[in-house]
Amino acid sequence: MLKQFKADLHIHTCLSPCADLTMTPSAIVKTAAERGLDIVAITDHNSAENVIASQKSAENSELAVLAGMEITSAEEAHILAIFDDVESVIKLQKVIYDNLMHFNDNTTRFNDQIVVNEKDEVLGFNNRFLIAATMLDTYSIVNTIHSLGGLSIASHVDREAFGIISQLGFIPEDLQLDALEMSPGTDKKTAENLFKNYRSFPWISSSDAHYLKDINRRNTRFYVKEPSVTEISYALKNTGGRKVEWE
Repeated sequence: MLKQFKADLHIHTCLSPCADLTMTPSAIVKTAAERGLDIVAITDHNSAENVIASQKSAENSELAVLAGMEITSAEEAHILAIFDDVESVIKLQKVIYDNLMHFNDNTTRFNDQIVVNEKDEVLGFNNRFLIAATMLDTYSIVNTIHSLGGLSIASHVDREAFGIISQLGFIPEDLQLDALEMSPGTDKKTAENLFKNYRSFPWISSSDAHYLKDINRRNTRFYVKEPSVTEISYALKNTGGRKVEWE
């Protein structure tokens, strides 16, 4: 039987250089549950080091925490990668780290990039320049995500900064994206007018939360059997009655 799951698939923790320090795993899980979400994805910039802590924080709740990352392509387009399992996102993280600048001088960081455990205890700081672009082009990123069994979603395509349309000028027809994400700044009617040329792609919407107050400011409703990447992929393809809705 299909059920409705409210999902926010774009949430940053305190590991992301532009996220608030209050965005700890336990605070995210608590806030998401209080606001009626069923699924969240942890999608820090070019890193997944707080995913395990976030999943552990949700062990005693009904919230499903998916493993993810927001990757910056060489063209400076943001791409969400979302997985069911931590092992896959860690494999992706190695690829990203191998193609990302690394600095030992902490002054090069945009902000603190904090790695924590499920109790929000600080384990260390990531010294990589996580806000930077990788050396991987968009095609390489999408193909790598798919090779590891994940979903590839173009982030906030309606924004002028770091959206694939603004950075590339268009979305190539042969780019195998699983979905396009609209930001909270664009409602569905406006999106349908502005991006009607891209209706061949499924659309979702997420909060892109960098602050606790932003969690669930926009969500997507998935009608699926269970809160998994496999089921979400079926919903994006309208398989077996599964579907996607947002407003």
